Amino acid sequence: MHEFRTLALLSKFKRLFIKAGIDYDAMETILRMKLTMDGRRTPTIFNAQKKKEGNQFLKSLWIYGLYGLMVIPFLLFGDGHYIFQMSIVFGIIMFILTTTMVSDFSSVLLDVRDKTILQTKPMSSKTLGTAKTIHILIYMFFIAGAFIAIPLVVGLFAKGIMFTLVFLVALMLTMLFIVVVTSLVYFAVLRFFDGEKLKDIINYVQILLSVGVIVGYQIVIRAFDFVDINLTYTFSWWHVFLPPIWFGSAFEILLNQDFSNVLILLSALALLVPIVSMYVYVRLMPSFERNMDKLMSESKNKRKKSNWWVDLWAKLCCRSRDEKAFFRFGALMMQQEREFKLKVYPALGFSLVFPFIFIFTELQMRTLADISTGKMFLLIYFGNMMIPSIIHTMQFSINHKGSWLFKAAPIQQPGAAYSGTLKAFLVKLYLPIFVLLSIAFIAIFSWRIVPDLFAVLLGAILHTLLTYKWLNSGAFPFTQSFEFAQAEGSAKMFLLTFSAGIFVIGHLIASAITGGVYAYIAVLLIAIFIGWRKVFPMKGDVPVWG
Repeated sequence: MHEFRTLALLSKFKRLFIKAGIDYDAMETILRMKLTMDGRRTPTIFNAQKKKEGNQFLKSLWIYGLYGLMVIPFLLFGDGHYIFQMSIVFGIIMFILTTTMVSDFSSVLLDVRDKTILQTKPMSSKTLGTAKTIHILIYMFFIAGAFIAIPLVVGLFAKGIMFTLVFLVALMLTMLFIVVVTSLVYFAVLRFFDGEKLKDIINYVQILLSVGVIVGYQIVIRAFDFVDINLTYTFSWWHVFLPPIWFGSAFEILLNQDFSNVLILLSALALLVPIVSMYVYVRLMPSFERNMDKLMSESKNKRKKSNWWVDLWAKLCCRSRDEKAFFRFGALMMQQEREFKLKVYPALGFSLVFPFIFIFTELQMRTLADISTGKMFLLIYFGNMMIPSIIHTMQFSINHKGSWLFKAAPIQQPGAAYSGTLKAFLVKLYLPIFVLLSIAFIAIFSWRIVPDLFAVLLGAILHTLLTYKWLNSGAFPFTQSFEFAQAEGSAKMFLLTFSAGIFVIGHLIASAITGGVYAYIAVLLIAIFIGWRKVFPMKGDVPVWG
């Protein structure tokens, strides 16, 4: 069997695992099996192409290396202001790792598919839980390594070897903290709920975790003040709840030799909280594994929800019977597919939060009255930036093996499949976010922005159409596997996410001309009408993709 370097490294700590009451040999066997299967997986997105060998997750790590470039300016900024520099750096690192943990690895932590096999073996739940945690930590290590590799080299040459060593230790503690705390949050949820209700609540907890991290990142920045272009740090009691500042304080003590009581307290938290959290998690692990059995149960007295609202929108938006059927299908999948919601709902949360973060930042320098007369309402375009990631995710489903039904069904208009599903996305997911933001922005900027909001909505529809055309894989929606879905089209996704800026530029140019917004609306309407009929013709039985 294939030997893994990570397991060889892990074996150095065999005695520690045994002392903790963990069957190391059983844990290593589980890990070897899981890592071997990970390496053999070939995502179904490659089924129509030449088969690709190797672990596709590892081949996708370059995108994290690209994201890692954003922390380099903070490493070089200032002259030894480590508490500021490294608090921001670890704020970014924790944001990336936490959102990755929540979106990609929570399903591994909460996986109950192998319990029917492993529970029949003489193996403790502590051993099984530890194997899951180590499995996640291995992949978190690869992600963190790819993300921080270039900044680490920059830090080595710019700050020295001591800085690099402290950075590595802090990074390991950060990974441990994120995985363990996320697990403890899930444990608390598992403790009090069961069945289908539990699965829904876990989805919402994951969404709140993702949104909470980005809000916390903004709070970290506001913990520092700029006075005459000089950085100052003044301790406040609430800083003890900001993990990035804990790690920034450790750098300040070890590299600047600042042994003030406040920094010692914060640095102690950086060391002790991950270790204590791990201890608590290990003690609670047997109970955690037992409670996970609830995920295999169904809630009693499930009531069938009425779909009259979906039926009404299907009649209003769709042109054919097939399109209406796929509208209902898409809306149902978006409502019931938990893996889809797990990957998509955090993006919806970000699109709600980001515009107000920028407005609150601007309020530090200007009054609300000043802001209300400007063009900051264009921040609503942040809601459009989530369109590409959601349309990309619409290709995948946890129940992808049922896709044979599409080939067996007498679908007369294949183009209606994605046409109806895209319309369901716009109605089911995009429109509610847009309406909430519009209400808030009208309250801030007055009714004068209503034509602009209509232009933003039309821009979102056109953006949806263009994104589909570029990402089009030639398959029906929700028919491919979620396994390592992030490995496909990373460069395309990066470009498409920021392509919303093209619509912002067009909107700004139009608003600079008297009556230009109305002309811009007319252009968008024409483009949508022609584009939709070109991309999704509803005649004959000829696929519109391929």
